[in-house]
Amino acid sequence: MSKVIMSGNEAVARGAWEGGVTVAAAYPGTPSTEILENVALYKDDIYCEWAPNEAVAAEVGLGAAVGGARSMVTFKHVGMNVATDPIFVAGYTGVNGGLVFVDADDPGCHSSQNEQDNRWYAPHAKLAMLEPSDSQECKDFMRDAFALSEKYDTAVLLRMTTRVCHSKSLVELGDRSGADVKPYVYNKEKYSLLPANALKRHPIVEDNLRRLAEDAETLPFNKVEDNGSDTGVITSGISYQYVKEVFGDSVNILKLGLTYPFPEKLISDFASKQKTLYIVEENDPFLETEVKALGFKCVGKDKIPGCGELNSAVVKEALTGVKDPSVYEVAGEVPSRPPMLCAGCPHRGFFDVISRSHKRLVLAGDIGCYGLGTYDYSFCMGAGFSSTVGMAKALELQGDKRKVLGMVGDSTFFHSGVNGLFDIFSTQVNVIACVLDNSITAMTGHQDNPGTTKNLMGEDKPAISIEAVVRAIGFTDENIRVVDPLDIKAMQAALNDGINHTGPFVIITKRPCALIKEVRKANAGKFYKVDTEKCTGCKVCIGVTCPALSFENGAAKIDPAQCTGCGLCAQKCHFGAIIKGGEF
Repeated sequence: MSKVIMSGNEAVARGAWEGGVTVAAAYPGTPSTEILENVALYKDDIYCEWAPNEAVAAEVGLGAAVGGARSMVTFKHVGMNVATDPIFVAGYTGVNGGLVFVDADDPGCHSSQNEQDNRWYAPHAKLAMLEPSDSQECKDFMRDAFALSEKYDTAVLLRMTTRVCHSKSLVELGDRSGADVKPYVYNKEKYSLLPANALKRHPIVEDNLRRLAEDAETLPFNKVEDNGSDTGVITSGISYQYVKEVFGDSVNILKLGLTYPFPEKLISDFASKQKTLYIVEENDPFLETEVKALGFKCVGKDKIPGCGELNSAVVKEALTGVKDPSVYEVAGEVPSRPPMLCAGCPHRGFFDVISRSHKRLVLAGDIGCYGLGTYDYSFCMGAGFSSTVGMAKALELQGDKRKVLGMVGDSTFFHSGVNGLFDIFSTQVNVIACVLDNSITAMTGHQDNPGTTKNLMGEDKPAISIEAVVRAIGFTDENIRVVDPLDIKAMQAALNDGINHTGPFVIITKRPCALIKEVRKANAGKFYKVDTEKCTGCKVCIGVTCPALSFENGAAKIDPAQCTGCGLCAQKCHFGAIIKGGEF
């Protein structure tokens, strides 16, 4: 078989294909996004879709598995929270065709609002759990997870982390097998979780996990490296790589690939032979808690940090007290440079307008590119709408006259924002709900959503109109405004109407992301330039924080290579110093 270099995400997609997957669903979220994008490369064999949210994706996968097809569902760690209802149900129903949930955790908060450790979901939802350490294991574990799922009648959680998802290593490819769809057989007692059926299913689920726990003692996912030392390390996932980098073959290692159910005899046998026992894992003491419950003393989170991402230098210093001399350090402070909206981003006009009315507003943010803008608070997807109801009530109770303005993107609107809008209209609360429609799921890399005209497999599909949905809820011309956010006058008029209106009000900003391929082609050659003779150096234009704008020799300067010709800065200039420089 051929060998290729793959990222962990690419390898998971390959493993799904080799494992006979025929249905795949997900909602995009870093660090998991590339998995489904690579599954789409096998679209001749696998139906794949970007679902409106993670719960829908999990329900698509569970329905396919009960129907007899091997299926997979992927999400980032916080996305798994959204999917927990069907995931916990899957723990009770079991499967017909194999079902694998792929979770990508984010130690270090590289692209997330928390560091939650989703390993706890396995015992909580009663799922088998595998943790790969490199791309080869990503491919192999994913491939084998489907047979494991079917043999023990359980959904399997393949737990990844950012470092495993995005690191690349050599992978030996295999052939596809197991793609035959099993017949669907009516079994109401197994699949219809009415309370009476659920009570009967519970002991069956426990028995399945007991069988798997017994077999886990000898399954090849778990490996002991006996190097004749009196010091041992129990580890899993990417932490295994750090242990090998630090200790090499100088310590004994129990590498756990199947981390739930726990192979208690294997752990006990290994631990009992060690004079000193370390547990190396990122974030929570998941393995450490189990080892201590078995009665063994060990060194874990008392030395290994529980916050942030580990690396070999951190592990070495924590366990040996020796600072890795290979770590390169530079003296001095680096100025904080938070990410900014792209040149030509339609959200920039929106934020420019609302920032000038901030004293009259409380701004509720959400999860998306617009999270780089101006707001007072941001919780999770969809809360940009639903939280405004509670905030408005709290302000009202304390006599605060500020109006709450909440925002969601187009993809987030379909994900969970629409439910909050139901509540806003139903309660008739006095808030402004803004849908920032840039025609794509932009922040995670331009994935399609229910409002776009293509699906993950590149096929044409009908686009759902956000305005039509809003009107169907009950909003009318009186309390809806649809506006181009880069038209400052129109945007300001819409905001003023919202502030002056009593009751729920919706603003839909419509302008496509400047980085969409077709938009970039349409904008090619369009740019603005500065007439330095007219420029007074007032720096008002710089206030829009566009990366194409800079200040040099007392005057504004525009980089034509970055400028998209959106014209926002020209609207801000009071002296007519910013003029068209390219073809329009």
